[in-house]
Amino acid sequence: MNICCYGAASDNIDKTFLEEGCKLGEKMACRGHSLVFGGGDTGMMGASARGIHKTGGKVIGVAPKFFDKEGVLYQECDEFFWTDTMRQRKQKMQDLSDAFIVMPGGIGTFEEFFEMITLKSLGQIHHPIAIFNINGYYNKLIEAIEYASETKFMYVSPDEIYKAFTDIDEMLLYIEENKKT
Repeated sequence: MNICCYGAASDNIDKTFLEEGCKLGEKMACRGHSLVFGGGDTGMMGASARGIHKTGGKVIGVAPKFFDKEGVLYQECDEFFWTDTMRQRKQKMQDLSDAFIVMPGGIGTFEEFFEMITLKSLGQIHHPIAIFNINGYYNKLIEAIEYASETKFMYVSPDEIYKAFTDIDEMLLYIEENKKT
């Protein structure tokens, strides 16, 4: 299965996050999954790519041409797709993927996550979406989404759209059990 992982490009984060991103890649490869990601060499993106490669898995990168600068992109991708824009990048990643994992990240990761849960709530995609909630990183965001649901600003329950996990094996099992064919 191709699993798209969204996450930070920054290396200026606590190393615990990077270690967990690497473990996620390792466990994905051990379970026979491939990584689809934004092609970055650093942060959560680079950590997950290194983890999957370390364990013999396949890495599929997608990035806009303007990211083609020294030190920006992961150089060991098994496949790489170039796009002209960030919108095309997101679409290509979506098209290549059977499931989505949202690792800790910044505004770009939030935007990718919200696009996927919007599409799922509208019935445009049916793939499993998981939040990898390392060290409670997403607790406040999850709380805000639950509040939107409780106050009827959302017509679909968050539980029907995504699940949050702290355990990698539980998260991958959820994805495997909920893959849509």
